[in-house]
Amino acid sequence: MSRIGNRILSIPENVTVSVNGNVINVKGPKGELSTNVNRNVTVEVIENTVKTTVKNGLYSNFHGTANANINNMLIGVTKGFDKKLEAIGVGYRFTLKGETLVVSAGYSKPVEVKVPANLTVEVPSNTECVIKGIDKCAVGEFAANIRKIRQPEPYKGKGIRYSDEVVIRKEGKKAK
Repeated sequence: MSRIGNRILSIPENVTVSVNGNVINVKGPKGELSTNVNRNVTVEVIENTVKTTVKNGLYSNFHGTANANINNMLIGVTKGFDKKLEAIGVGYRFTLKGETLVVSAGYSKPVEVKVPANLTVEVPSNTECVIKGIDKCAVGEFAANIRKIRQPEPYKGKGIRYSDEVVIRKEGKKAK
């Protein structure tokens, strides 16, 4: 059995959860999210709680995933999610031009990335970027795509990294 699937989620105030077949809709102060769950997982809304159960033990791997996705939606519509990125290196910087994030990361031309409609991007300084949104998957995927432009390298530590990421440095060649 799944321990995460068995937890009972409490619905915060100002949030409504509706179940229509295998589609779950969550509406809160920051917005509205919906997701599909596997047909072998049943979702019940009882008073101010959400409970997931699995119909057959063969499908228990979907049990915890459905519960975690619903929990992420409940957190997203109340608090939201954010990822912070840092650009480390000479000339590495972020700039925001309207709905386009321009990343200068050591290439001959800056890389322009269009910001999705459901996300907001802030650039507090030219080496920091904050991605905010209510959908955890969308925030994480966009942050990963920005990081993929120039991943941190282990010798000098240059590149784009998450603010809490630790890059293990290598020593390199030693002089004799």
